[in-house]
This record gives sequence, structure tokens and C-alpha cells, in this order.
Amino acid sequence: MTGHSTVASAASRTARSTRAPAGRLAWPVPLAFGVMGGILLGLGVWWGALVLLAGTVFAVLDGRTALAGLALAGGGLGFGAERLNAAQPDRMSPWVGAPVTLVGDWDGQFLRLSDPPARVALSPKPRVLPGRLVVSGRLVRPEGRHVPGGFDQVAWLRGQGGLFVPTPTIVLVAARVRSSTPEGGVRGWFRRGLTAGLGERQAALMQAIELGDRNEIRREDFAEGYRVQEAFARAGLSHLMALSGQNVGLLTGAVVWLLSWLRVPLGWRYGAALLFLAPYLLLVGVSPSLLRAVLMGGAVLAGYALGRGRLDPYGTLALAAVLCLLLFPRWLLDVGFQLSFLAVLGLTLSARLAERLPARWPRWLRLPLAATLLAELATLPVIAGTFGQLPLVGLPANLLAGALMAALVPLGFVAGLLGPFALAVNWLTGLLASLLLGVVALFGQAPVLTWGTVGAGGCVAYGVTALAGVLWLRGRVRAPVALGTLLACAVLTLLPGLLRPARELVFLDVGQGDSTLIRARGLSVLVDGGGSVGSDFDVGTRTVVPALRALGVRALDVVVATHADTDHIEGLSGVLRTLPVGELWIGQRKTDDPVLAELLQAARERGVPVREVRRGDRVSVDGVTLTVLWPPGRFWSTQDNDNSVALTVESRGFRAALLGDLPDPAEAQIGVGKLDLLKAAHHGSRHSTGEAILKESTPHDVLISVGRNTYGHPHPDVLKRIGEVGAKVWRTDQLGTVRWPLP
Repeated sequence: MTGHSTVASAASRTARSTRAPAGRLAWPVPLAFGVMGGILLGLGVWWGALVLLAGTVFAVLDGRTALAGLALAGGGLGFGAERLNAAQPDRMSPWVGAPVTLVGDWDGQFLRLSDPPARVALSPKPRVLPGRLVVSGRLVRPEGRHVPGGFDQVAWLRGQGGLFVPTPTIVLVAARVRSSTPEGGVRGWFRRGLTAGLGERQAALMQAIELGDRNEIRREDFAEGYRVQEAFARAGLSHLMALSGQNVGLLTGAVVWLLSWLRVPLGWRYGAALLFLAPYLLLVGVSPSLLRAVLMGGAVLAGYALGRGRLDPYGTLALAAVLCLLLFPRWLLDVGFQLSFLAVLGLTLSARLAERLPARWPRWLRLPLAATLLAELATLPVIAGTFGQLPLVGLPANLLAGALMAALVPLGFVAGLLGPFALAVNWLTGLLASLLLGVVALFGQAPVLTWGTVGAGGCVAYGVTALAGVLWLRGRVRAPVALGTLLACAVLTLLPGLLRPARELVFLDVGQGDSTLIRARGLSVLVDGGGSVGSDFDVGTRTVVPALRALGVRALDVVVATHADTDHIEGLSGVLRTLPVGELWIGQRKTDDPVLAELLQAARERGVPVREVRRGDRVSVDGVTLTVLWPPGRFWSTQDNDNSVALTVESRGFRAALLGDLPDPAEAQIGVGKLDLLKAAHHGSRHSTGEAILKESTPHDVLISVGRNTYGHPHPDVLKRIGEVGAKVWRTDQLGTVRWPLP
């Protein structure tokens, strides 16, 4: 694609001013390893010492032991930067838990306060443009990762601060905007130019690709249940909305071309492009990928402008990493930082791969093909492990989208400079934006390869395979050896899951709601999918589906909707629209409930059979038996909770019961029998988990799926009754997701 090929051509042509004579290690490389190792040690990660050691080993192998000292010095710098960053005062701590009204500058991501100087995250994000904001709510601490593959808000917020930028430590929940004033100045002028005369979806796209502001594009849908942002991810085009080397390369390339057309002397062309980078960074804001691109682009342009020759790509990349990490140490754990640097590492080999493609293919095709493929391969473990899926159509999608971006990015920048007068060019901007959205919509419907969490073994296997690939590109090993290494590593990573598949109950933390995964060899059953009452947060696609992918669940044999309550089944619509599902089980088929109607519509769209289960229905696979205890189906209560589907799970002498929201005395009438594990009905409501069922089942353990709520769940009376029978309580609001092994 054009963005990759622009960076690739610059990287592949760069040569030697940041390194010693040919064949020697560029001095910033061991320094970068040292800084990364020092930061990891500062974070308490023991294997940071191995990263630091790698830097010294590279220096010794290169025959320059003095560089080993540079690696050690980098370790000290990295450790010190992390400790300084961690020592920042938490200025908002005195107001934690308090209802407040805050006044500050909203940048689309954080509210920046002047007194005290701090940045605050807002939840939910207000639907207002960046500018001056008065907002009220309650200040709380951020939450960590509670589900596999879930969002770790604590870690993410910590990664947004730096030595000279306050680290956000607080979230304003139930945020309500009292008043807002759109931003003015250059940025306000620029945003007005980006959106002048465009439709909502086009304007949202332009703000994303020019300013990195994805707040508006997140709310756009191509169709019901088909979000624009999800389509970008499935097509392998999410990087288009992250400001990076693509933007820097296209814009500086446009500046150089324009000055060349004006016959400006060569040195002045590159000097002007270099001077363009600083105000551009101030305009769009600092992000890991963009700061890396600006530093690398600036170094390359400075080399050309000063006539010092071309720069070594690895030395330049390492130096950019050092500067970024010393200012923002926690960026080392940031996905955007990792993707940015890994992609450029891949791009440095694009010229070699292009040479191995058929010579009859034109170079303008071979280089983009090689660049796109290498960028995708280099970032594969991070994308697979973080997002739980790999696009299968990334190559053709990026080639088409890259051609459009080559024109759209410079044109959009011109539109921003014109401000309200951008109507003169936005007719063309809108056309190109619509074409790009069309490419996204088309390729976003393609299937994806789902992926589980990438562990240490997977990273090692990937590293060995990548090394074999690099050696092949450099002519050090033959193709059969590289291919054999790939196949061997693939088999070794697949074997553990094939030989010993997971057998467990997984009680997902979906807040104040329910979602339970039952799985064994040949059986994957999801009981409920959570939901957000009074909120537009899609628990299914944003919490449950990522968790299933992280657990390696690629398809579901059965999805059970226990009853028509939002907090139980709203998220299942997103699950059905995202993953293959064999069958949907329901109890009562209500015709007047909008949430259940939406779920049944999703089942029709995806061709999923719907089965109305009754007492006595069962399924048994690999020694695991699911039995329906309720409803009998002869009559229906006017209360949805009374009609909940209740199940038992049995496996080699182990018994558990999942009771939905059944109240007492109904739960005592279904005959659960003796249990090892009881999932408390109705989130620990006072009117469930009564004395009768506890005495009948005498469970060793009781699981309560509950979140932050105003209902008083779990009720003290319930906790007292459980304690009286000697059972241990496990709560998702305290423990997060609970994984229970099946024998």
C-alpha cells in the first residue's frame, strides 16, 4: 500500500551516518535494548534483565565492547525514566468517590484540568466536539482487566502519561455535560475544514485519518449490527485511523513534490519538509506511532537537507525508540507503540522481498506488495494476541485503500488548512472518502481467522520463524529450511491444545449481568451474554466476543438465552453476528420483548436454528452433560425471572447448576440435587438462593455474577445464608472472570 511503500522505500534506501563502517552495529541499537530492559526492570518484570543482556551481547558479538557499556547506561536511563514517571503525584486522589463538577479542555480523549494540573478520563465519552467543557459526575479509580482479552483501563491510562505529561489516574463516571464550547484556534479551524460540506460518516472518517480522533467513527454503522470500526478491523485497515508513518510520509512527500514543482533548490525542499513536522505534531497531538514517525522522518529529512547521506534504518529506528521511551516510558507496553515499531522493522526488508518476487512484475507493484505483506507479518503476534483475530484479506484491501489514501491524506490536509472555505475541495474529498468507506465495507465482510492469547511459547515460536524468514531473505538459509521451521513451530504450538483441550466453566465478568462459558472437547456452550441497562455499550461485541477469542473459542455449538432480561441476553446479538453458532436455546418465546426480538432477528440473519428447550432436554459430549431443569413449558409466569432456563452441568462426578434469575420458591422446586458448585440466581438477590435450595444442594462453593449496582446485590441475607451452610463465595465483582476446571 502507498503509505507502507513510502516508508519502505525511505527505509530501504537509507544508509550509514548513524553507524560505524559497513557490517558494524549501529550504536543506538544496544542503547535501545538497554533502555527497554531498564524500563521493564523498573516495572518489576524480571525478564527485562534478558533484554538488557541482549543489548550487551550484540555489542560484544559486533567486536565493540564499548557499546556494551552503552547498553548498561541505557538500562540505567530506562530504569530512572520509569521510576520518575511512576513518582508523579496523584493530584486527584483527595476527590476519589466524590461527586464533582469539572471545568477543563476536552481533547476527545481526556479532560485536561489547570487546577490541579491533571488529566481525567470521562465515562461515557461525551458526544461533543473537543473544546472547553463543564462536566459533572463521580470520580472513581479505573478498572483493570476482568475478562480474558478485555480492556485493561488501569494499564492503558498509565501508558498515556510521560515525564512532562500528567498521567491520568482517575475516571469521571456517569459523566454529564453541563456546557461545552467547541475548540477555537488553528485546530478548531482545521477541524471545520475537514468536515465542511461532508456527510456524517465522511466527516467522521476524515477526523480519524487526519487528526486521529476516532470518537465519531466509533458511532457509525454500515448497517444494523455492522459497525464501521469493526469493518476496518476485519479488513485489516485499522491502521488507517492511527496517525503514523503513512501520514508523515504522504504529507512530507507532498511538500517535497510541491517545492520541486516550484523549482526550489534540493536542500531547501528537504529543509522545508523538516520544518513542517513540528507544527504538524502540535496540530494533531502526540501518539506513539506519530512521534516515532516524526522522529524518523525528521532524521531522514535532516540527512538529505544537510547532504550527509542516508541514514541507517535500524540505527534511526532505535534512536527514535530511545527518545520516545525516555519521554514516555510506559509506551513500551502500549499496543500502538509496538505495532508502529514492528511494522517499520518489517518494512526495512521490503526491498529484499520485492527482489524475490517475479521480475516480470513492475517494481511499483512489487514494492507495495512486499511492504504490505511484511508489515502484516511483523505485527502478527501483537494483532493476534490483542484483538483475537487476523484479517484474511489485508493484502488486497491495503493495496486498494493505500492508493486512495495517497490522494485523500494530502487533500484532507489542504481542506483543513482552508477551514470553512474547504467546500471548494471537499467535493473531491467526500468522493474519495466514500470510495474508501466502500472498500472497507466490502472487505470488512470477509471472514477472519480467530486467535487465542499468544503466550510465551507462541512468542518464541514466532521469533524462531521470523528469524528463519529473515535469514532466507538475506540468503543465509534456503527456502526449504525456512519453510520447515515455519511448519515445525506451527505444529509445536498447536499440539498442546489438541492433546489437552480445555475443560472448564468460565464465569465472565460482564459487570451487573450474566455470561458463562461451558467447554470441553467438541463442546462450547455460552449461557447468556450480559447487557447494559440504559446504556449503548455493546457488551457482546466489546466484552464477550473478545473474551471468547482470547480463550481460543472460534465457534459455539449452543448459545442459551435464559430469559428476556437485558442484563442477560442483550450481548448475545453481537455474539451471534460475530461467531458461528450451531443452535440458540430459549425458554419462553416472548413476542413483545424488544431485546429478545433483536436476538431472534440476529439468529434469522445468521441462519441459526432456534430451539425452545424444556425440562429434561439434555446434551452430552466428552463426558460433560448439560440437563435442562426449567422451564416445564406447560404454563408461563408474567414475571420473566420465573421463566428462566435453568441447567445442570455434570462431569465425572462433578455437578454444578446455573439458575438464571429464578426466584425462591421456584428454584427450590426444580430438584437440583447435590451440587459441588451453585451459581447463585439473580446476582445474589434477596429473593433468590433461599434456605431450601442451599439445604438441598449443600454446595461446596457458590458463584455470584455481579457488578457495580444500585440494587444491593449481593444481599447481606444471601451471603449470611450461604455462610451458614459452609460454602465459599466467589464474586466476579471482586475476582473478575472466574475459571473453574471440570474434571
